[in-house]
Amino acid sequence: MCLSIPGKLTEITAELDETFRIGKVDFDGIKKEVNLAMVPEVKIGDYVLVHVGAAISVIDAEEAKKTFEIIKQMGELNELEDKKLD
Repeated sequence: MCLSIPGKLTEITAELDETFRIGKVDFDGIKKEVNLAMVPEVKIGDYVLVHVGAAISVIDAEEAKKTFEIIKQMGELNELEDKKLD
């Protein structure tokens, strides 16, 4: 099953211009680099939904936390945890 996972943008790690950026997203302690091109409005501290390495939308913190808890309960985080980025 393919899911979008919510996470918090903690840092911009590469920036070609205002649209083409890469950022580090924190998924409850698991950090990954994510393409931010589809969400040019995103700022550090915002929550995003990430699918296949790309942030696809900005969501509010409460929705992100609810969604992440459901995904954890479903046991769908195994693949994400296996590929931690430090």
